[in-house]
Amino acid sequence: MKSKIIEGFSKLNKEEKINWLTKQYGGGSEGLKNILTQYWNHNADLQKLHDEFAENTISNFYLPYGIAPNFLINDDIYVLPMAIEESSVVAAAAKSAKFWLNKGGFKTKLLGSTKLGHIHFMYKGDASKLLQWFKIHLKEKLIKQSMDLTKNMRMRGGGITNIELVDKSNELENYYQIKGSFNTQDSMGANFINSCLEQFSITFKAEFQKSNIFDEEEKNNFQIIMSILSNYTPDCMARAEVSCKIKDLRDDISISPEEFAWKFKQAVEIAEVEPYRAATHNKGIMNGIDSVILATGNDFRAVEACAHTYASHTGKYTSLTHCEIKNDRFRFWIDLPISLGIVGGLTNLHPLVIASLQILNNPSAEKLMQIAAVAGLAQNFAAIRSLITTGIQKGHMKMHLTNIINQLGATEEEKKTILDIFKEKTISYHLVFEELERLRKENNVKER
Repeated sequence: MKSKIIEGFSKLNKEEKINWLTKQYGGGSEGLKNILTQYWNHNADLQKLHDEFAENTISNFYLPYGIAPNFLINDDIYVLPMAIEESSVVAAAAKSAKFWLNKGGFKTKLLGSTKLGHIHFMYKGDASKLLQWFKIHLKEKLIKQSMDLTKNMRMRGGGITNIELVDKSNELENYYQIKGSFNTQDSMGANFINSCLEQFSITFKAEFQKSNIFDEEEKNNFQIIMSILSNYTPDCMARAEVSCKIKDLRDDISISPEEFAWKFKQAVEIAEVEPYRAATHNKGIMNGIDSVILATGNDFRAVEACAHTYASHTGKYTSLTHCEIKNDRFRFWIDLPISLGIVGGLTNLHPLVIASLQILNNPSAEKLMQIAAVAGLAQNFAAIRSLITTGIQKGHMKMHLTNIINQLGATEEEKKTILDIFKEKTISYHLVFEELERLRKENNVKER
């Protein structure tokens, strides 16, 4: 057991890390080493760039990078770059894009761009006294003493938009916040916001301790706990929607437009009231959003956290999308809280991220937010469309069939035969396995 504990792992070079890992966790065989090294990039400069994105890097983990074409968004045609490993996501997005192409396409707009951060602190004293001191003295000081940090952002049209004192002591004894609101323009803004908050904390602590408003007991019972941005940004919001006359909702199966619209609306309303369904419903939405987020070098974990928090903001987890039928028109939309950037992070470093932004016509951060919302709406439309008509498995398992065949080690000739056999048949791992075994037995008999 002690041999598996290592000091100074981060100081080893990549080859040394792999050799140690292979010896301790790979049984000493060359198999693990070969797997890890075969995914190195042959371009040494590019590999060095990848190695420096994170810590203790030993290899690259590749995801498929696909394109969903024919998205009509605000009267312009886009193709969406999507990085995702799940079968049918890119195909579903493209199918939705095609469905809405001659029905007006997707319409988007920005509903807000405010991002938030907080100083979390404990104060045992008179809340009204603290609030008055904050308004008269502290708020102006916080802004003034962070001006060096905000100078460049202010020159780009962003910066601090508001600072508030929030009393949360009814939820946790003696707990208060300084809530900062920010506009970070084209950057995601995490480093900017956190730097401002930490400067706020320094100013806040110094001003509080030297103030003659508070007595010694209040000063002794004051403690800043932490200063950090929030990934929940309900005032940084993009809307994407589609709409058309009900009679134009003609599908390629035997269901009337009226029945399609009614069943679709019922499916969305079920997700609005039933958390068990909403979780899967929203997961599908995030399939589309996350794949665009990954392709453009943004933080999909932050986007996920924000979206699911917003889905719960009423106190019950619910659907991120909504549907209405009014005056013989069908309308389907998403209001998505999302914070993205097109500068900073990997956006100017990762070659495929640079390519993705170029493919999207180098959008602003606000435009990228709207594009991501479209990806989520398109994915959700495709999923519900399948669920209320043919069922989800027909399309998904057809896309998954290639993965099953590869897992079973089929030859190219066997792949062609199996794909042909399952053109119209129900697909499952067990059934594909049986067909492949049958095929191999027949071929063995022929060879004899």
